[in-house]
Amino acid sequence: MSKLKQGRRLRRLLAAAPLAAALLVSACTTPTPYQPLARGSQASGGYSEMRIEDNRWMVRFSGNSLTSRERVETYLLYRAAELTLQNGFDGFVMVHRDVDPNVRTTVYRNPWGPGPWGYWGPSWHYWHGGRWGYWDPWYRDPFWGGIDVRTVTRYEASAEIVMFRGPRSGDPASFDARQVVSNLRPSIEYPRP
Repeated sequence: MSKLKQGRRLRRLLAAAPLAAALLVSACTTPTPYQPLARGSQASGGYSEMRIEDNRWMVRFSGNSLTSRERVETYLLYRAAELTLQNGFDGFVMVHRDVDPNVRTTVYRNPWGPGPWGYWGPSWHYWHGGRWGYWDPWYRDPFWGGIDVRTVTRYEASAEIVMFRGPRSGDPASFDARQVVSNLRPSIEYPRP
């Protein structure tokens, strides 16, 4: 009886494994939601801040490879406004702002791996352009190049802000935090539970 129960349990686990893998992959295929950046976790981006003075902060938002530059900048602005209100201020001035693209290019020379015979298998030599060429169905293709190039860009926006109380000045770099939160809230996507 015990072996029968163990067999059923094993079958259930094996049946659940593809579902768990699909959920894991689908969680990685969405742009970064508005969330705190969790250090040391598998989170794919979010916001972070550091207090410099009583009314001066450094705010950052990092996105994953599916998060657009516009979204990263919008979430940075929203976090700055939210942080301003949480600290009892009315508005903020962006003293310094920057957006850094982190570009990574990866070249996969052999996307299909070795053939069914390992690295030993059928191959052909041919004369082309005044020289001998080599073609192996499992390694290199003279017509397609035999390589796969992927470029991934991740954006990180940062801003140094100075918070203030009272009405907004005429400085174009100053923001009314309540208006920013009110206007941007409809475009903010939070993590799914």
